[in-house]
Amino acid sequence: MHKKYDFLVVGAGLYGAVFAHEARKAGKTCLILDKRNHIGGNVYTEKVADIQVHRYGAHIFHTGNKEVWQYVNQFAEFNRFTNSPLASYKGELYNLPFNMNTFRQMWGVVTPEEARRKIEQQRRDSFVENPRNLEEQAINLVGRDIYERLIRGYTEKQWGRPCHELPAFIIRRLPVRFTYDNNYFNDPYQGIPHGGYTAMVEKMIKALK
Repeated sequence: MHKKYDFLVVGAGLYGAVFAHEARKAGKTCLILDKRNHIGGNVYTEKVADIQVHRYGAHIFHTGNKEVWQYVNQFAEFNRFTNSPLASYKGELYNLPFNMNTFRQMWGVVTPEEARRKIEQQRRDSFVENPRNLEEQAINLVGRDIYERLIRGYTEKQWGRPCHELPAFIIRRLPVRFTYDNNYFNDPYQGIPHGGYTAMVEKMIKALK
């Protein structure tokens, strides 16, 4: 005789795990299915040589919601990981996202007013009234230096096509920060769980089939 469940949860990623956990707390029974041979969805981690490897790319948990942060900390202790990437261009390193550290490295400017003037000057020098492609659109937004050093190579690698062959609408805006802050996210709560995401999800769905 087949057992009946209150809920069939398709997908053992964060959404499915949280739903199943809360349903169980409410006295409901759940069966969780996933087409992959592991739980965790795209945040699945596995231990390799004592390193927690993110199989589907690195995932940093970040939120501005204190309640959400307290919720996930029930299941894992998080480190205080701050995402502050560096871009390498012809032997030079630049901070991302674009901020005053980036502009100081690029032009030697030290104040927001100097950086704004430099960007505005570069935008004016190469401005196109109706940008026909991503290259023209990006230069319209931030000027040629930032485009050439920090946008073009990454974008062409990501899309597998030259920027002048990509449509302009792909880039609507490019965030520029006029502060000395290399933190990629603005959220006050961010980190990666010690022991990996898989262990966190296991705690969420323990006692569930």
